[in-house]
Amino acid sequence: MATLLMTRPPDAADRFVAALDPALRARLALIRAPLMQIVPCQARIALAGVAGVIFTSANGVRFADLPAATIRSLPAYCVGRTTAEAAQDAGWQVVLTCPDADHLVAALTDARPVAPLLHLRGAHARGEIAGRLTAAGIETGAAVVYDQVLLPLSPAAQAALAGPEPVIVPLFSPRTARHFADICGDAARPAAPLFLGAISPAAAEPVENLGAAALEVAKTPDAAGMAVVVERLAERSCRVEGPGGAQ
Repeated sequence: MATLLMTRPPDAADRFVAALDPALRARLALIRAPLMQIVPCQARIALAGVAGVIFTSANGVRFADLPAATIRSLPAYCVGRTTAEAAQDAGWQVVLTCPDADHLVAALTDARPVAPLLHLRGAHARGEIAGRLTAAGIETGAAVVYDQVLLPLSPAAQAALAGPEPVIVPLFSPRTARHFADICGDAARPAAPLFLGAISPAAAEPVENLGAAALEVAKTPDAAGMAVVVERLAERSCRVEGPGGAQ
């Protein structure tokens, strides 16, 4: 039986697994081994004069500790359906949802919303949203409301990677992928046949040289796209005959 190694924080991992097809879940042994812990930053959010907010993750919504009146009064521009749903559930007025940072920057540049905007984000972020929008004439600042602390692999994950059975590893961010690649470098290269899924080409790049039996990139950079990848990798892992990824 192949193992599904979930490297996301526990809540996000559980939501992803729960959304998989039940028949697929029944075929996989699940190991939760978060490689990142989300922790709040105790920074004061300066909203004076801000005309709208940008969220690029549900964690940004979660840790934006603001009064309900403020939340109800400001439009929110979001990356990803999950982020938009979290913002709506929290009471924000979601007026734009885009699949990734590039599309968000392009859409806002075309729409010319009332500014300034404020990107509520994690300490480690890609896309340079605030800088690119400001350069395009839409004044945008950034406030870090949470940090993403890297974690070691759990003993259970290490044992699975050292064993003979296939291991499917969905990687949901470039930083997580880089951390996984650092852990599984030459000195600790997994014995198990690796089946890697990446949410984007940027997340695939760090693990390209791990000697995986398969590496697939999601067609859409979201949970739905990654669910398709996991299903495809599960099918491919069924053809593995033994240690070393022989097929």
